[in-house]
Amino acid sequence: MPRRIMQGTVVSNAGDKTVIVRVERRLMHPVYKKYIRRSSKYAAHDADNRCRLGEAVRIRESRPLSKTKRWEVIFDAAKAAPRRAEKGSAP
Repeated sequence: MPRRIMQGTVVSNAGDKTVIVRVERRLMHPVYKKYIRRSSKYAAHDADNRCRLGEAVRIRESRPLSKTKRWEVIFDAAKAAPRRAEKGSAP
């Protein structure tokens, strides 16, 4: 069975190895036929504490890691920007 993958925004990274990700979806109102936004928040596992507030991340369904954590953050090697070298270090 394939794992679900969602994209969202990090809204909290206060926990150790845990981030809270808000995933928004758009749906049409049944009466007014306008699109409205609904959002859900998911606790996701971030083993290296790399995620920052406001960052767009992808999360994947996983086995239960704690009482509320059933998702893990996916880091794409191709999308990850190389970190800038420290000031004064050789390029």
